[in-house]
Amino acid sequence: MASKTQSTERKARIEQMRKAERARERRNRIITITASTVVVVALVAFGAFVLNKESEDQKKEEQAAAEPVKGEKSWDAKELGRDHVAEAVEYPQTPPVGGNHNQAWMNCAGDVYKDAVPDVNAVHSLEHGAVWVTYNDKAPEGDVKALGELVGKTQYTLMSPVKEQAGAIMLTAWGKQVTVDSAKDPRVNQFFAKYVQGPQTPEPGAACTGGMGDQ
Repeated sequence: MASKTQSTERKARIEQMRKAERARERRNRIITITASTVVVVALVAFGAFVLNKESEDQKKEEQAAAEPVKGEKSWDAKELGRDHVAEAVEYPQTPPVGGNHNQAWMNCAGDVYKDAVPDVNAVHSLEHGAVWVTYNDKAPEGDVKALGELVGKTQYTLMSPVKEQAGAIMLTAWGKQVTVDSAKDPRVNQFFAKYVQGPQTPEPGAACTGGMGDQ
């Protein structure tokens, strides 16, 4: 009789242990599903946030590009020659905003030049739709570094020192030019948005690699 009672108790304990194990498994599944759901929801929410932010940033860029750049100077494209010449060219602006130029362009796929580059080659880059960032000795080192980083990650741009220019920091596109106060000047991004391969470009889509200045 005692043996039968012990056997019954043992079966009851085993069944109780099995129930407890099944309950733990159910809890673990619930926890796993809940955690996975939270992760998925968070990822979806983050993705939506990123897409929304990118959309807002794009709208801001488009709005900025539609507005005139304060202090910008413009030249009539008809007054800017586009012939290829072998000799040096005397440009009326420093740095030049366009005109006759050498048949070789300066590489402008985010190229940052530590030394001055030939005007006749840089002007050819402008013809291809590049924005040319220039600076002189008055430009703070921090601004030069920040602008170099911006240029380095932007296609159809180049940067070089122009010691003789009037402004410490100047931005030039074909027929367009502005002097900015610093790398943080909002006109920097506006000028890029407006004129990198912008409507002023005489030869949109032309190469900005395979020219002079391969590094």
